[in-house]
Amino acid sequence: MSREEVIRQLEKEKLLLVTRGIYDEELLKLAEAMQAGGIRIFEITYNQKDPDTLETTSRNMKMLKERFGDSLTLGTGTVLTVEQVRNAKECGAQFIVSPSFDEEVVRETLRLDMMAVPGCMTPTEIVQADKAGADFIKLFPAGTLGFKYCRDIMAPLNHVRYLATVGINEETFRQYLELGFAAAGVSSYLVDKNLRKQGNWVELTERAKRLVAIAQEYTG
Repeated sequence: MSREEVIRQLEKEKLLLVTRGIYDEELLKLAEAMQAGGIRIFEITYNQKDPDTLETTSRNMKMLKERFGDSLTLGTGTVLTVEQVRNAKECGAQFIVSPSFDEEVVRETLRLDMMAVPGCMTPTEIVQADKAGADFIKLFPAGTLGFKYCRDIMAPLNHVRYLATVGINEETFRQYLELGFAAAGVSSYLVDKNLRKQGNWVELTERAKRLVAIAQEYTG
């Protein structure tokens, strides 16, 4: 899938799953639950504290690719360096998400034909990231900044596509879409630690289905 195709997919589906610290068999079970719920775009994050994070992420990306093939669109998150961008590409990533804006990271992402989603908080960062060619701006942390901040930022800078993160659930997802966000990255609501510990994959699937249903209301 080309970068442009991934962009169109995210615009249409409006949801990507963000996983952090979930690997191997548990990640497979989560992926199966999300697939059953209609979630098709997965972000596997790097752990900057882990010296083996490149290998761990690569192994799990390849595992998901082997199990699900083209039915999952895979990307990497918490990407801070050009080295990590290249590692992501080698293990099959189709998009890159960062908590911050780094022009070198964005440009390398685009050079490798992957969708670029840097994290920004201020108007200056947003404009700089847009000029660098970012495909979406992850307004980070949107859930902490609050709806008023998001609305005030987006009013004058309404020419870019925004991704919301942090604290996404059914209620807030709908509110972000109403504000004009193009999509949202969902983590805790869909990877609930207690539900995973209980093995309650059915409830996670049902949560995914409810979010997908909301997204479909806003698909043009």
